[in-house]
Amino acid sequence: MVFLIVYVNIACMSELKRTLSLKDAISIVAGSMIGSGIFIVSSYIAKSTNSSILLILTWILAGIVTLLGALCYGELSSTLPDEGGQYIYLKKIYSKKIAFIYGWTLFLVIQTGTLAAVNIAFAKFIGILVPSISAANLLIHIGNYSFSTEQLFAMFSVLFITFINSRGIKAGIITQNIFTFTKIASMILIILTGLFFGFNFDTLISNFSFANNDIAFNYETIKTLIISVVGALFASITWNNVTFVTSEIKHPEKNIKKALIIGAGLVIAIYFMLNIIYLSSLDFELIKQSPDGIVVAQLMNMILGKKALLIIAVVISISAFGCANGMILTGSRIYYKMAKDRVFFRRLAFIDRRTKVPVNSLWLQCFWICVLVAWGNYMQLLDYVIYSSIIFYAVTIFGIFKMRRKYTNNFGKFRVPNITIVSFLILVFLIIAFLTIYKPIYTVPGLIVSFLGIPVYNFWNFRKNKI
Repeated sequence: MVFLIVYVNIACMSELKRTLSLKDAISIVAGSMIGSGIFIVSSYIAKSTNSSILLILTWILAGIVTLLGALCYGELSSTLPDEGGQYIYLKKIYSKKIAFIYGWTLFLVIQTGTLAAVNIAFAKFIGILVPSISAANLLIHIGNYSFSTEQLFAMFSVLFITFINSRGIKAGIITQNIFTFTKIASMILIILTGLFFGFNFDTLISNFSFANNDIAFNYETIKTLIISVVGALFASITWNNVTFVTSEIKHPEKNIKKALIIGAGLVIAIYFMLNIIYLSSLDFELIKQSPDGIVVAQLMNMILGKKALLIIAVVISISAFGCANGMILTGSRIYYKMAKDRVFFRRLAFIDRRTKVPVNSLWLQCFWICVLVAWGNYMQLLDYVIYSSIIFYAVTIFGIFKMRRKYTNNFGKFRVPNITIVSFLILVFLIIAFLTIYKPIYTVPGLIVSFLGIPVYNFWNFRKNKI
C-alpha cells in the first residue's frame, strides 16, 4: 500500500488533460498491438494447422475479426467519447456492475497478465544480448518456486516504464512514438529483406500446393481454423487500449475511430505481409520447427547467418518494450476511472498536480504486474482470461444496438452497417463456442476470475453507500 500514499501530498482531484493528437492515438493502437507475439505465433499456428493454406487463412480471419471490432469501436467512441473507453461503454450501455467486472478482470489478469508476459519476453530477448539475464540463472529456488535474473530484469523494466509514464503524458507518448516508429520500420525492413533476398517462387508454390496441404473443408478443418485463430488474435487483441485514454485525446469523437481503423489496418497489413514472406522464403517444416518458435529468426538466419539472432533480439526487445509502454500508459486510466466511480481504491483517482497523470493508479498497476512476474505462472493466467477478454468484446459490441436506442440525442456521425456488427458477433461466437467445447480448461477458470468481481463490486458498493 506504500505506492498508494507517496503522492497524496502533491495530488489533487483534477481532470486529465487532452494533449494527444491523432498521430499519438495511432501510435498507441499500433504500438500496443505489436509485441512479441507476431514473431512467435506463426510457428504455433503452423504446428496446430499443419497447413500453409490454413496458416495464412488463420491470419486473414484474425485480421477480419480485428478490423470488424475496430470499426465497431469506432462507432462506440464517436457516440460515447468519455474517459474510460470500454469501461464507460459497458457502464453506460448496461450497468455499473458489468463495467466493474470488466475493469476488475482487466486489472487482475487481462492487462497486467499481458504486461507480465510482454516484459518477460523483453527480458528473454535482452538475455540473448546479456547472457547473465536468463531463466536458468536462478536467484531463489525454494521447493517448486524459483526466481531468476530474467524475472528480476522484467520487474526492473516494469518499474522503469512506469516511472517514465509517471513523469507525465508527454514523456509516455514520446517514448511510445519512438518505439512504435522504430518497430514498424524494423518490421517493414524485415519484410523488404525477405522479399529481395529470401523470396523463392518455388518455395511459395510448394508451400501452397495441394500436395503439401492435406486438408478437407469439413467440420474438423473449421474447428482447427477457429481454435488456431485464437493464437493470431493474441498478437493483436490490445487494439482497444486507445479507448482507455479517451479523456486525453483531442477531438475523441473523430480521432479515436480514425486511430483504430488506421492503426489496426496498418498492423494487420504488416502481419499478413510478414507471413507471406515466411511462406515464400522458408519451407513449411522450417516454420514449424523454428527454435523457440521464432520464425523471423529462422528467416533472417537463412539470409544473414548467425549474426541475425542478435539483430532479431534487438528488434523483438524494442517491440516488446514499446508494447509494454503503451499498455502501462493506457491501463492505469481504467483503474483511475473506477476509483472516480468509487468502486475501487479511492486514492487511485488522484491526479498529480505537476505531471497531470494518475500516478497512484500507475504504481498500483506496476506493483501487481511485478507480483505476477515474480509468481511466474502469468502465462497460465493469461490463457485463462483471454477467453473472458473475447467475451467482453462481444458483449460490448452487441451493446451497440442498445446504445443506438438509448443515446439517440448524442448519436455520433460515424455509424457502422449492421452487417459489420453481426459478422463480428458471429465470428466471435464461433470462437467462444469452440473454445468452450474443446478447451474448457482455458475457459471455466477465466469465467471464475470474472465472476469473482460480483462480490467484490457488492463490497465496494456497500462501502460507498455506507460512507
